[in-house]
Amino acid sequence: MLFPIGDDNRDRRITPFINYILIALNIFVFVYYQSLGTNQEFIYAYSMVPAEIITGKDIVTDDRVYEDKLTGEKFNVPGLQPTPIPVLFTFFTSMFMHASIAHIFGNMLFLLIFGDNLENRIGHLRYLIFYLVTGLCAGLSQVFITLNFGGDAFIPTLGASGAISGVLGGYLMLFPTRRVRVMIFYIITEVPALVALGLWFVFQLFSGFSSLGNAQGGVAFAAHIGGFVSGFLLIRLFAIGTKKWPPQVRKGFFTFVI
Repeated sequence: MLFPIGDDNRDRRITPFINYILIALNIFVFVYYQSLGTNQEFIYAYSMVPAEIITGKDIVTDDRVYEDKLTGEKFNVPGLQPTPIPVLFTFFTSMFMHASIAHIFGNMLFLLIFGDNLENRIGHLRYLIFYLVTGLCAGLSQVFITLNFGGDAFIPTLGASGAISGVLGGYLMLFPTRRVRVMIFYIITEVPALVALGLWFVFQLFSGFSSLGNAQGGVAFAAHIGGFVSGFLLIRLFAIGTKKWPPQVRKGFFTFVI
């Protein structure tokens, strides 16, 4: 599997402060409110739950044992907690929450690499709206697949992956030939974005079809696919009237992020 570690930023003309704020906000929520992922009450109160979205009602449940339909493995799952905000708002609160350090590290790494290029191209405000809209589309995709393909509608969904998948889709549409530095096992090389992100999307498709509505291994692949497709389709609309800057000469072809 290809693991991106940097890309070509020679054409960047603005400081992507919206992207930096989004990263900082995700980290702040994870550290302060989620207590590094250990505050289960907060997680089960502000995550997006398909059953709550479809009914429009807050649902509180007892703790239970969940069995993965694919592996047969059983998990102790805390019950859903009272949600002190309208449940539809959890589409957005869930975008800024993560399940583990590895989860937030991977998401923020991808956002750091690919988000600045989109913000540079479409501007600060458009980028923020694009991020939230594709995150919403990702959440709706997860709800739709869960309810129509036998998924458990009471399993909460959280994470910035859906919105970041939208960023990846937009990046692929606008910069398909841009060089991306990737790690393959222990080898570092450069490939076009079409290869790096195309392979990532193919993996999501295969994994999504195998899991359908379920969060296989804790991963909501339907949200990834929905976010990516919406970003790919919507970015041209958000880029209307924006200027494509020519590349500038900058010391160092790549910006390294690890």
